[in-house]
Amino acid sequence: MRRRTLLGASLGAGAASLAAPSVAQDMRAQTLRFVPQANLTSLDPIWTTATVTSNHGYYVFDTLYATDASNRPRPQMAEGHEVLDDGKRWRFRLREGLRFHDGEPVRAADCVASIRRWCVRDPFGQLLARAVAEWRVLDDRGFEARLHRPFPLILDALAKPDASVCFIMPERLASAEATRAITEMIGSGPYRFVAEGYNSGSRVLYEKFDGYVPRQEPPERASGGKVAHLRRIEWHVIPDASTAAAALTNGEVDWWERPLSDLQPMLARNREIRREILDVEGRMALMRLNCLQPPFNDVRLRRAVRLSVIQENYMRAAQGDDTSTWTDTRSLFPKRTPYYKDNPDLMPGSLDQARAALREAGYAGEKVVIINPTDFPDIGPLGQVTGDALRRIGMNVELAESDWGTVIQRRNSREPVERGGWSIFHTTGSSNTYGSPAMSPLIRGQGEAGWFGWWKSDRAEELTTAWLDAPDEAGRARAAEALGRLALDEVATIPLGQFTIRTAFRRNLTGLLEGSTPYPWNIRRG
Repeated sequence: MRRRTLLGASLGAGAASLAAPSVAQDMRAQTLRFVPQANLTSLDPIWTTATVTSNHGYYVFDTLYATDASNRPRPQMAEGHEVLDDGKRWRFRLREGLRFHDGEPVRAADCVASIRRWCVRDPFGQLLARAVAEWRVLDDRGFEARLHRPFPLILDALAKPDASVCFIMPERLASAEATRAITEMIGSGPYRFVAEGYNSGSRVLYEKFDGYVPRQEPPERASGGKVAHLRRIEWHVIPDASTAAAALTNGEVDWWERPLSDLQPMLARNREIRREILDVEGRMALMRLNCLQPPFNDVRLRRAVRLSVIQENYMRAAQGDDTSTWTDTRSLFPKRTPYYKDNPDLMPGSLDQARAALREAGYAGEKVVIINPTDFPDIGPLGQVTGDALRRIGMNVELAESDWGTVIQRRNSREPVERGGWSIFHTTGSSNTYGSPAMSPLIRGQGEAGWFGWWKSDRAEELTTAWLDAPDEAGRARAAEALGRLALDEVATIPLGQFTIRTAFRRNLTGLLEGSTPYPWNIRRG
């Protein structure tokens, strides 16, 4: 009996040892290991416009409407809508069966609270808020907007992609002040955020939400059926590019969102790795100046900086020497969008002209603080190029380098540089976001109600309204051209170039969708 018992125990242990690798292998087959563009420090995609946070938002939250490949708004959480009273009333109805990750049903009250909070932060939302007299809950699945005047772009606003997306949250979270970041992540999206698996600077964990009810249409960018084929997605934050490249090459991770340009040739030689441009519209590299505090509350000094910008220097530093992946763009509307217009006279790329402009403006050596990330290869070199150029024209420059999370926290400060403020930061953003006066924060003159930098221009706001109210496309084009020229002349933002990125992933991944966001749905492992 003892022998049989011992033998049975041995067989049981053997079976367990054989089962454990099988379970581990199955879990591995159901897990995607992803290296994001940067560390996820802020979780609230309404509070910040950081792209990495918007990407995270698409996992956790869903939207009422979403754009397809032609940038047309499509119903997502919404079942549909009615337009009443000659466009002054829009009535919306939610799809059946929508639930949040805590099991609570998605209600119309959640949607109304989420829209209101989003409207405080987003430029398009602010335009919508001016037109809305009242958001009204009708029942658990129905709500409506009663307008002062028709607002034909209401669906475009609710479907706005990429940054400051109108994500729907539970009312208890969406009722928080828009100026305060929330940290509890409860949405109704295809993946749920696992709080205990989140370690800023190292790891983020998402698990499939079995209660998600996808639409039946095929997926197309942020619209259609968001089917989560994978049980688990792990974000591995790897700031060092060589380490990330080695991890992808060795199969330790499956997808690297933004490989460093210098490492692209090495990745191209590996037969187990594919590289594709999913974001075909590309991204814009940008410099944003603080218009509230000296020295750049003086438009003459902002213009001197603009004159010094040689876009080729920025693009080569951040994107490498492959000129097929980047181009100049002396406009705040990206190339390949309807309102792009070159402005070579405003951006001659001349250090001599910049020096002369500084002297004429009476620059007295005020400190210029550039807040700049050391862990973001697409952005860090931009700040270094600016620091070098401004020193060459005679400015007193401090390059304050830190991690990207610290940069996006510090850029909220409106204090002078002596009290922890800033003068310049750099970033990149989806070209798709900047193609319209309604969506782009780069050209809006909202002052302290606007994007970091807080450029104030009543004329810019008048032109935005003129664009919105224009009766035809010719009128919209005239207003947009004037607005783009004004914003670049007064240096609301300085464009530094436009580029595309070849993302890199293991060959056994399929179903990656085109778009500026690395969407987590539709992906399978081969």
